[in-house]
Amino acid sequence: MKKIILFLSVASLLAISTAMAAGTSMKSAMAATGKSASQHAMLKVKGNCETCKARIEKAALAVKGVKTASWDQKTGVLHLDLDGKTTSVAAVSKAIAKVGHDTQFDKADVKVYNALPSCCKYKN
Repeated sequence: MKKIILFLSVASLLAISTAMAAGTSMKSAMAATGKSASQHAMLKVKGNCETCKARIEKAALAVKGVKTASWDQKTGVLHLDLDGKTTSVAAVSKAIAKVGHDTQFDKADVKVYNALPSCCKYKN
């Protein structure tokens, strides 16, 4: 009976240590690539109003891999939760510029910007 209990204990410890080693390997691999599956990012985006907020967030969410997008009208910062394996902040920045809003990395096309409603014009 003691041998059976000892055997089961050793087998359990071996199984646990193997599972822990596999989890550590996955974390190490993700760290080595520099991209984790889920990450939080912030992007400065120019805009003025609730209409801008809706347009900016919609453009960000249309990028595959973006899970959440929330633009703060007062600070002009877009908070993103995204899959770093699928997309990047650069891709989101380009998508937002395409709908008429300058970001810290990309400028909106003048024609697209000029087509925005007057309440959304942030350039002087």
